[in-house]
Amino acid sequence: MEEIRKEIVEFIKSEFKKYKYLGVIIGISGGIDSTVTAKLLVDALGKNRVFGLLMPERDSYKGTLKDSKMVCEYLGIKYKVIDLSPVLRKMDVYKMKPPAKIIPRKYQERYAKKQWENVESPYIKDLKNSGGDENRKNLAYYRVKHRLRMSYLYLEGEKRGYGIVGATNKTEMKTGFYVKWGDESSDMDPILHLYKTQVQKLGEYLEIPGKILEKKPTPDIAPGIDDEYALGIDYNTLDRILIKIEDNQSLEGENEKEVNIVKEILEFAQLRNVKNENLLNR
Repeated sequence: MEEIRKEIVEFIKSEFKKYKYLGVIIGISGGIDSTVTAKLLVDALGKNRVFGLLMPERDSYKGTLKDSKMVCEYLGIKYKVIDLSPVLRKMDVYKMKPPAKIIPRKYQERYAKKQWENVESPYIKDLKNSGGDENRKNLAYYRVKHRLRMSYLYLEGEKRGYGIVGATNKTEMKTGFYVKWGDESSDMDPILHLYKTQVQKLGEYLEIPGKILEKKPTPDIAPGIDDEYALGIDYNTLDRILIKIEDNQSLEGENEKEVNIVKEILEFAQLRNVKNENLLNR
């Protein structure tokens, strides 16, 4: 873990020096990925050169903002809170779903999960941008939130002359679990080479607050939908199978259904990643 920490710290210092940033800015979600990344930024550059942007919205988990503030205070970095709800409301995004103010949170979560469960192989449909009109509306509904966050990060970063730091990990990149021109858009991605479970182990080594380590990872875009629910498989199993596939190891002993889920995700995620590379390199 110490070797990994040192390697990432040196990478951050190198990128910072190469592009002559005055500082760096990162979106703090209160989750493990952004917290670990922010901690490594502080280790590399010092807390005065790291700025956090907290961007909750109507559908965010109740404790998201509180946890995000706690992370910034733990790291000793300055931060700014931007509520995305007014802009999303102006864009008529919330009109695509039932009004939230009059519906208790538990019913909002049930509704969101029902919408997800009504689609066969929902995450595969996401990767393929398919699943009919209703699923396409769902995609538009949640993807715009990540893209709005990206816009605010670059607006704030460019005003300050700061580089934008992403917190996408290897599991997310390999499985396509990101939003194009959203959370995958940044000037540097220090943990992109680490699987989710490796990020979690690094977080333990860095002594990240226990509350953050124990939280269920979530994209924070729809009530009740966490990462593992969306993917249809838990991270420990997903990473174990991904690593075996990457290293050409035998999959004997793995659950056949789970292996097939991972292989199907990889098939369509690879097509999506190739498309993105072609767009960037055209």
